[in-house]
Amino acid sequence: MPALSRRRVLGLGVGALTASQFGLPAAAEDGTEIHGLSVFGDLKYPADFHHFDYANPAAPKGGAFSTIPTSRLYNQSFFTFSSLNAFILKGEGACGMELTFATLMARAGDEPDAVYGQVAKSVQISPDKLTYRFTLRPEARFHDGTKLTAHDAAFSFTILKEKGHPLVVLQMRDMVKAEALDDATLVVTFAEKRARDVPLYVATLPIFSKAYYATRPFDETTLETPLGSGPYKVGKFEANRYIEYERVKDWWGADLPSSRGHFNFEVVRLEFYRDRDVAFEGFTGKNYLYREEFTSRIWSTRYDFPAVKDGRVKREVLPDESPAGAQGWFMNTRRKQFRDPRVREAIGCAFDFEWTNKTVMYGAYARTISPFQNSDMVATGLPSPEELKLLEPFRGKVPDEVFGEPFVPPVSDGSGQDRTLLRKATQLLNDAGCKIKDGKRMLPDGDAFKIEFLLDEPTFQAHHGPFLKNLGTLGIEATLRMVDAVQFRARVEDFDFDVTTERFSISATPGDSIRPTFSSQAAATKGSFNLAGIADPVIDALLEKILAVDTRVELTTACRAFDRVFRAGRYWVPHWYRANHPLAYWDVFDHPKILPRYPIENYVTNVGERILWWYDAAKAAKLEQAK
Repeated sequence: MPALSRRRVLGLGVGALTASQFGLPAAAEDGTEIHGLSVFGDLKYPADFHHFDYANPAAPKGGAFSTIPTSRLYNQSFFTFSSLNAFILKGEGACGMELTFATLMARAGDEPDAVYGQVAKSVQISPDKLTYRFTLRPEARFHDGTKLTAHDAAFSFTILKEKGHPLVVLQMRDMVKAEALDDATLVVTFAEKRARDVPLYVATLPIFSKAYYATRPFDETTLETPLGSGPYKVGKFEANRYIEYERVKDWWGADLPSSRGHFNFEVVRLEFYRDRDVAFEGFTGKNYLYREEFTSRIWSTRYDFPAVKDGRVKREVLPDESPAGAQGWFMNTRRKQFRDPRVREAIGCAFDFEWTNKTVMYGAYARTISPFQNSDMVATGLPSPEELKLLEPFRGKVPDEVFGEPFVPPVSDGSGQDRTLLRKATQLLNDAGCKIKDGKRMLPDGDAFKIEFLLDEPTFQAHHGPFLKNLGTLGIEATLRMVDAVQFRARVEDFDFDVTTERFSISATPGDSIRPTFSSQAAATKGSFNLAGIADPVIDALLEKILAVDTRVELTTACRAFDRVFRAGRYWVPHWYRANHPLAYWDVFDHPKILPRYPIENYVTNVGERILWWYDAAKAAKLEQAK
C-alpha cells in the first residue's frame, strides 16, 4: 500500500550516460571499484566514511523494542502471520523477516536513493552499464557460522527471480543472470535498456544460504526458522500472535559504516491484533511500547489515560517529507461495472471527504489528489511546455482534460449528502447507459448495478457508511464485506473484489517499482499492486518515459505528465494523507536529534528509523519507580 510497503528508486534506460549522470564517482566509468550506488548525482558519503550523519555510533545496545505492524512487504499481513517465508506469494509471511537477512548494500536515509556496501565491499560497473561485478566481504557469515559467499548471492537472486513473490519477479525482469566467479566475486548481468534502478533493487534483496535450501523447497510456507545472515535472528514466536527478533551479538557486519548506530535493541517484538481499538488497549496496558497512530479519532480523544498525564507515555509528531503515497478505494476495472470512466467518476462523487474528515477523522487530514502526493511530482495547473512535449503524441488517445487543468476530486458542502454532487453523479451514470429501472440502477446490459467493498479492518467501517448510503441514493446496491486477513489477502491477490482499500508508497525517485502498480503487465499478474487493473498503452508509454530520463528535473516532468493521464482515468477514489507521523511510546527510549528524511528501505517494515533508536536504561528505571 504497497506499500505497501515503501519506496523504491528511479529506473532509467541506460543509453550513453556519463558516470556522474548515473550517480557514480567519475572513476567508476573506467571500471574502478566504488563503494556505493545512486541514481542521480554523486554519493554524499566518501569511501572512508565512518557512519551516516543521522546515526549515533555511541548509542548503547540493550533493551527491547515492541510495536504492532504498520507496513508490509510482499506476502506479509498487518494482522497475522502463518509462515516465516516472507518472499513468496504463498502464506502470510511474518513482518520483520527482512531484519534476519543481509544484503549486498544498505540504503542511506538522508539521500533519496543511495546505497552503500554491506555484504559487498565494492562494485565495478562495465562501460555499457550492463555488468556489475561485486566484491564480497570475507568476514560475511550466516548465523550458523558458515561463510556467506558469492555462490549464496547468485543462488538467492536466481531463485527470487524464478520463484519469488510476483512483485519481486516483476522488478527483476531486467536481471539476466547472477553468477559467482569464486567465493568473493559476484557478477550480475542486466538486459539492454534496463530500468536504471534495477541494480539498486537487486543490491538490497536478501541473501539466502544455498546450502540451507539444497534440502528444502524455497517456494513453500514454513514455520521453520530460515538460516539468516542479518543483524537479527528469529527468537520466540507464536503464529498469528507475536514474533521476536533477537540481536545477533557477534554479527559480522556490526562495525560497518552503514551499520554503526543501527540495530541497538536486544529484542524487537511485533504484536499482532485484528482490531485497532483492541491494539490501542494493548498499548495502554504496556503490552507493547511504541505506537504510530493512524486513527485520528484515537489520537484526538483517547490519549488521556493516566500514563500520558503523568509523563510515562510520551507523544511526538515527527515531520514526513517523503511522498505520501496512493491510498484510496481502488475500483477493479476488470469487472464490467467499472469499465466506463464516467461510472468511476460518478462513484467518486458519492464520497464526501469533507464530512468524513470533519466527523470521523477530527479534521486531521488533507485530501489526496495524486499518487505522488506530498511531492513536487504532483501535476498542477496547465501542462508546462516540457510536459506537453511528452503528452502531444497521445492527443486523441487520452481525454482532452489531460491538456488542461488536472482532475481534482470534487469538494463537497460537508453535509454528508451533497445534492449537487449527487445530481452530477446521476448525470454521469445516465450518460454511461446506467439507467434507473423500478428504483434500481441498472448496467447497460440489464444487470443490477451492485458494488461490494472488501475490507479486513473494522476501523474503516465508519468511513464507508455515508459513502455506501450515497451510492444507495444513486440506486446502486452497495455493500460492505468484512473478511479476515487471510481471506482478504487471498482475494486481493487473485483480484477477486469489486472495490477495496489499499495504500501504495511511492519513492522520492520513482523507478521500476512503479510498474507493478500501474503497468498492463502487472494488471495481468496475480499478486501485483495493480488492483485497479490499469491496462492502458499510454500509461505504459509514460512509465517508460519515467524510466528513461537523465536528470531529476526530467523525472519530475515525466511524473507530472503521467499524473495527468492517471488522474484522468478515475481509477480510484483517493483517500487522505497527513505530512507528519503522530507517535506515542512508553518513555524508555531515546533517538537521534536529527532523523533521516527518507526511509531506510532494507529495514522499513514496522521498524524503519526506529532501528536508530535505543533503549535508555535510566529512563526505564525511572519508569519502574513511577509505577
